[in-house]
Amino acid sequence: MLTRRIIPCLDVRDGRVVKGVRFQSLRDSGDPVELAAGYEAEGADEIALLDISATAEGRATAADTVARVRRVLSIPLTVGGGVRSVDDAARLLDAGADKVCVNTAAVARPAMLSECADRFGTQCVVLAIDAARSSTSELRWSVRVRSGVECTVLDAVEWATLGSKLGAGEVLLTSWDRDGTRSGYDLALTRAVADTVTVPVIASGGAAGPHHLVEALRAGADAVLAASIFHTGEHTISGVKQYLVRSGMELRA
Repeated sequence: MLTRRIIPCLDVRDGRVVKGVRFQSLRDSGDPVELAAGYEAEGADEIALLDISATAEGRATAADTVARVRRVLSIPLTVGGGVRSVDDAARLLDAGADKVCVNTAAVARPAMLSECADRFGTQCVVLAIDAARSSTSELRWSVRVRSGVECTVLDAVEWATLGSKLGAGEVLLTSWDRDGTRSGYDLALTRAVADTVTVPVIASGGAAGPHHLVEALRAGADAVLAASIFHTGEHTISGVKQYLVRSGMELRA
């Protein structure tokens, strides 16, 4: 059995960690450096730092925030938001990111995934997909871009398959419908993508407790990303890991 990963997510806006519902009604959740350090101490396997307003504001992710977080971490750091070019990715990797997430720019120009993979290696390239259940009969889940504001006609499962073939070494799969709702991950979405791609899938969006993480892992996710359950202090990473082990999940040491 492959080991599974627990990844706390830091959604950052204006240098602060925030959390909302479907990327709206954001509330302050703390300082990214303090939270990242605390989560590593609790046993996090990785940290994801996503600048959720960078694309909408037409700017790049703040490299100084990445550098500050990197200084307190020894575990992998994945960074996303406003990555529009190979040079943007290089700047974040130079600032201390281990992996870079690409979403909107990859939809606009899929070749960017191949360019990043050729320059940095597939292990550094994460395809971030915000997927929403579609109202059309042709699409099961459609891809949303620009922090969920714009809906495309791309099928999320097909896009995940193509993106992995183009060079993405991992898929960060967020259910736009479930994000911040605490109603559990979209298991059908998770299963559909995990059954189709050959790269690791990170499930995101909707966790309210460790039982939801177990469900996502059993649906085929290789890792689970969560935010509010950790930011609020309702659950600790060490406590969640203990629950997962009792549920039969093999976790990283």
